[in-house]
This record gives sequence, C-alpha cells and structure tokens, in this order.
Amino acid sequence: MSSRKELLARIADESQRHYAAWTVFNQAMADHLGLHPTDLQCLGLLGMEPEPLSTGRIAQLTGLTAGSATRLVDRLEKAGLVVRTADPGDRRRALVALAPEALPRFAEAWDEPGEAFTELLDGYSDRDLDVIADFLGRATEVGRTQAARLSSGR
Repeated sequence: MSSRKELLARIADESQRHYAAWTVFNQAMADHLGLHPTDLQCLGLLGMEPEPLSTGRIAQLTGLTAGSATRLVDRLEKAGLVVRTADPGDRRRALVALAPEALPRFAEAWDEPGEAFTELLDGYSDRDLDVIADFLGRATEVGRTQAARLSSGR
C-alpha cells in the first residue's frame, strides 16, 4: 500500500494530467461544434443551471470580464444558441438561457463521450461515486477561490 505522501503526490500528478486532458477534449469538442472553447464552457454551464443566468453570473463562472461575457453572449445569441429574456425582478437586466433548438445539436455531440464517461463510472461502487462527486465539488470550490485570489492580485 502507498504512503499518504505517495498518494497525495499521485493525486496531484493525476489532477494535472486530468486538467490537461480535459482542456484538450474541450478544445476538440469546441472545434467539432465550430465554437470557441469559452463559448462551449458557457453553453455547458447554462445547460446545467436550472434557471437562466445573468451575464454578470456568466462572467463570474467563466472568469471573463463583464464586457467579454456580454460579447460572448452576443455571439451566442447571434448564432441562435442562446436567448435573452428580461429579468422579471429587474427589467434593466437580461437573463440568458440555452436556445431550445440548440439542445439537439449538443446532445448529439455528447452521445459518444457521454457513453465513454458512463462506462468509466460503471466500474465504481455507489460509495466510490459519492467520494468522487464530493472531491470534484470541493476541488471546484478550491479552484474558484484560488482563481479569485490570483485575479485580485493577492
């Protein structure tokens, strides 16, 4: 059995490999769909959220400035991939959601990768999956916190 130090080093190494592989995969999927990787990430985030997002929230989730997020949403809206609606709580603000007609295109693109990831996860017990989900959620928060720290110059 590996020591804790060896396990932590392995996790650090595999995390870097995972990030690099995911970056390459994200670029390949974006290229396949004729999108910029940031556009694809935005669409993915919109697809996971139960409610439409403000452009400001999109900026926060993607790490873009408010102006860049607005241009991203403008591009996606022009391409027919998102729709803007007025925020019922604040008519000055727009909310952004995936355009319903865009969903089949993305669902089809994810069919084969989705099956591959499902097959991977099928090899784990429910308890293992709970640990993996917990780790990914916590790692996401650490990443967001550290990105904010670096962006603020601290």
